[in-house]
Amino acid sequence: MDRSLEEALDAISSLTGCAEILSDSLHSLFVSEEACHSFDLQYTVHAPTGDINIASENERLRKAAIQVIGDLAEVCDRIGAVRLVIHPGHVWEEERRGAAQRALDRSLDDLAAMQQEVNVRFAVENMGTWDVCFFREPDFLGRLADTGLGFALDVGHAHANGNLETFLELGGAIHVHLHDNCGNRDDHLACGEGNIDFRRVLAAVPAGATKVLEPVSFQQFEQSLDYLERLTP
Repeated sequence: MDRSLEEALDAISSLTGCAEILSDSLHSLFVSEEACHSFDLQYTVHAPTGDINIASENERLRKAAIQVIGDLAEVCDRIGAVRLVIHPGHVWEEERRGAAQRALDRSLDDLAAMQQEVNVRFAVENMGTWDVCFFREPDFLGRLADTGLGFALDVGHAHANGNLETFLELGGAIHVHLHDNCGNRDDHLACGEGNIDFRRVLAAVPAGATKVLEPVSFQQFEQSLDYLERLTP
């Protein structure tokens, strides 16, 4: 994220045919969309994380978040992105959780309707260890199934929450984020640096799911590629 989007995609394209773009900061697709057309890559896109909360009980802010995602979905269609990953929102005050949950329910319905109008498939991501976040447990999958929205399995988040095996058993992920940790916090380590059983993960995720490496540095991305290639027969 410290490089321009064009520089980042150039580095990634030398090693793989797929890239996920976090549409934020230097990589905002509302500013840098043109860079995507210079590379022969399959794209997935991650919606902005810092300024968007689809569980906001402030209806104006919630609707603004949905509109940003809708605008980004149109960009996704123009660049041929196959997945748009969305965070499920958060609530800072526990006593407001009920109101935030109702706001999130409205947003999921809005996103389900919006998904019918675009080609990119939406995928809602399970979150890490912060108590303020929604969708940390597998029981949220039923709500996604009811709406027809896709599920993005973040392997590191699930492992840190102690429920990776349950998520793998339930299945259904259309998109997967791969990174490692030791089960106590969301470190986003290179695959192989923690204690996640990636042989089990790769065997369990659906064959058609898009898979993206999500460690914190480019060096760890290269380490992860090498590690996972050695696990694959």
